[in-house]
Parts: sequence; structure tokens; C-alpha cells
Amino acid sequence: MTTTTCRTELPSAVSPAGRRLLVISPVRDEAAYLQATIDSMVAQTVRPTVWLIVDDGSADATPDIAAQAAARHDWIRLHRRADRGAREVGGGVIQAFNEGLAQFNLNEFDYICKLDGDLEFGPWCIEGLVEKFEADPELGTTSGKCFDKTSSGCVPLRTNDDFSLGACKFYRVTCFRQIGGFVPEVMWDGIDCHRCRMLGWKARSFPDEHLRVYEQRPMGSSHKSILHGRFRWGYGQYFMGTHPLYALAICAYRTCERPWIVGG
Repeated sequence: MTTTTCRTELPSAVSPAGRRLLVISPVRDEAAYLQATIDSMVAQTVRPTVWLIVDDGSADATPDIAAQAAARHDWIRLHRRADRGAREVGGGVIQAFNEGLAQFNLNEFDYICKLDGDLEFGPWCIEGLVEKFEADPELGTTSGKCFDKTSSGCVPLRTNDDFSLGACKFYRVTCFRQIGGFVPEVMWDGIDCHRCRMLGWKARSFPDEHLRVYEQRPMGSSHKSILHGRFRWGYGQYFMGTHPLYALAICAYRTCERPWIVGG
């Protein structure tokens, strides 16, 4: 497992794209992490037209943190949902996302992004991803690469180049409409990329350093534990119709990921 220094190197030149971007962040009990995400967003060289934080029934200070940000920045908004009683990853996240999306007319935007509330990223991230779209009209969805922060550095999370990250997933609105949005199930962030390619669009995640996003907690640990997250991944593969032998091969390949052995 390789590690790298937790930093974001800026590109030599980036020009403003002038595009309209809607960002929606479904969050629940993210008080320990949300402020860092807000700080990263406020520091962007190109900010979204609107960033809607959808609080999905948090029991901690998450909505207060979001409300304070909305009071300081007119492009940040907060929408609060009733408490469903427990965190529901996968389908629940997309239900919260869709409730936020229903408040907008997508015709008013060029790009849309689903963003987690526990990330950190450098100031050129949004501008750089919009430039990827501008450079390739066939690009339907995109992201940077994701890293887990650890005591020994930042560990890159495996993401195929032909997939975009669920944690920070950008879409061209035209493509997003054609795939019918996100499926409210576990593995929604894989299904959408398959659907994207089936319709002739490209799905990409780019390794450029200034596009990286950093998880403030281990990926898959937001609900119960990392091990529970691995079982959830297995159900998602079943839901997508993945062949059992292929799933077993992935499990064997990922036994070298943290937590060791059970990571697969």
C-alpha cells in the first residue's frame, strides 16, 4: 500500500469557465467534518452557483454549522429533512439528494455535483473539473481521485479511470438527464457510470493532483464500521448482477487494503 503527502499542488494556469454549477450535499451527523468541507468550498477559485446542504435528520450540530455558512454566503443554502431514525447509506443518501434536487430547475444549470460532507480538497478542484468538461464534449461524468488520511500519510483509494467518485461526482446536466439521475440503491455510484457509458458518454476520474479529494475518515466507515461497509459493498455487487467469481476476485485483490485481510 503506497502513501503520499497530503497536499494539493496548483496547476500553472487555469482560466475561469463561467459555467452554472449546482452542488448538493446530503449530510447526516457530520459535525466533526462538515466545517472542513465548507472551508474547502469557500476557498474555491470558481465557486458553485448554488450549494445546497441537505441535512438528513442529524442529531448533532451539523445543521447549525450549515446554517452559519449559509448566513455568511448567499450561494450556500440549507434544507432540513425529518429524522428517518437512523443513517441510511446508499438509497437514503440519494433520497436526500433527490429532495434537494427537486427544489431546482436543472435547465438553469450546466453541471451538477453530488458532494459528501466529510471531504477536503484544494482550491482548484471545481475549476479543474469544469475544465475537463469544457475540453471534452463527450465527457458525461467526472471526478478526481480519492485519498484516505492516515497517521503515515494519505493512502490512495482504488478507483478505475472509467468511473467517477461517488464522494465528489460531477455531471454534465445533459448526461445526468439522459441516465435518469441516480438509482436510490447501494452501488448507485457504479450503476450511473455503467448507464453513462451505455448511452455513449465517457465516465472518468482523473489523477491530477489539484483534483484530489481527501476523506477525513476511512471510506465506508460512516455507518457502523468499515467491515459493515464491506458487506454493504457485497450486497451492492449482487444488486448490480456482478458475477460471483468476479466479486470473489475483487475481494481477494482487496485483502491488502486496510483493514488488512477483512478489507476484502
